Amino acid sequence: MAFRALRAGGGAGTPPPRRPGGSASPLRRWLRGGGPIRVLGLGGAVVPGLVLIGLLTELIFKAIPAIGYSGLRFITSSTWSFGSQYAAPVTTNGLTHMQGEEFGALPQILGTLATSAIALIIAVPVSVGAALLIVERLPRRLAGVAGVFLELLAGVPSVLVGLWGALTLGPIIAGHVSPLIAHSVGRIPGLTGFFGQNTGSGQGLFTSGLVLAVMVIPIIASTSRDLIRRVPVLPREGAVALGMSDFECTRKVTLPWIASGIFGAVVLGLGRALGETIAVAMVCGVALSSLPTNLYGAMITIAANIVQNLETAITDPLDLSAFAELALALMVITLLTNVAATLLVRRVSGTALPVGRGL
Repeated sequence: MAFRALRAGGGAGTPPPRRPGGSASPLRRWLRGGGPIRVLGLGGAVVPGLVLIGLLTELIFKAIPAIGYSGLRFITSSTWSFGSQYAAPVTTNGLTHMQGEEFGALPQILGTLATSAIALIIAVPVSVGAALLIVERLPRRLAGVAGVFLELLAGVPSVLVGLWGALTLGPIIAGHVSPLIAHSVGRIPGLTGFFGQNTGSGQGLFTSGLVLAVMVIPIIASTSRDLIRRVPVLPREGAVALGMSDFECTRKVTLPWIASGIFGAVVLGLGRALGETIAVAMVCGVALSSLPTNLYGAMITIAANIVQNLETAITDPLDLSAFAELALALMVITLLTNVAATLLVRRVSGTALPVGRGL
């Protein structure tokens, strides 16, 4: 029942006018209600998943011939051969290919994992230590300058880092660092086989890991620096009031507070290390069939093999299919690593902070 406005002298008057918004069109109500923002948000959430599904589908479709040809030998064999390019093609199980073609990706898979592990072993403590130094020890102006250089290092093209590794870092490693490691760590029983062999010429696993560490450090350090800046002051002051030293405060308050964020930064760095291509290709030595059993020996990664030899496979459909299977293996490794890291981050983020000395 509509209420009528009263006249000045009393009695019922005319009903109040309706608001203009009541007669707005559905399009206007959708626009005013934030419909475009919801559509953009939904698209931003769906598009990455669709892209990932599309990549996986395309790689699986392209890799089917190589999967049928190699089977489990692809992940258990150490031989990667394009066969005889001058002999007549042969047919196996209805698939025409060159004689002697064999695709074993075990050295490349292990090389990818080994170089990434070396990079993280070096980069994580250096990055977190640098972030703590910038935030908690350096003066503000000097910390700003150090932060600028850290951001600039993150923007250096990988080909320049690879060139520096091949021309400068590799000879230094071969001439000074590798002999020192071989004569010290290499003499420990049980480690002789990996650390105590011929130190090589600077092209190999160790140099590749160091180059990847240089590329990963800015990512982890800059993220850790931003996380440390967001740690509240009161918990740290409370820890100091309870008698903790600066080191104990950092170890028991600051680092546990940002543990999940640091794990996330490490995952970002690991993703960069797993997929790095040209820098590793310039310093790994390109040994397709060599397992990474020597710290200083030549080896190869999945990405380096693709960038080095993809051109030779353009005319052979089976070779292209093998590289698609290789890319599929790299994507599976990356996805499994990210899923495992996500589960670990969720577990770490739920832990409580310690309070008091010695707890």
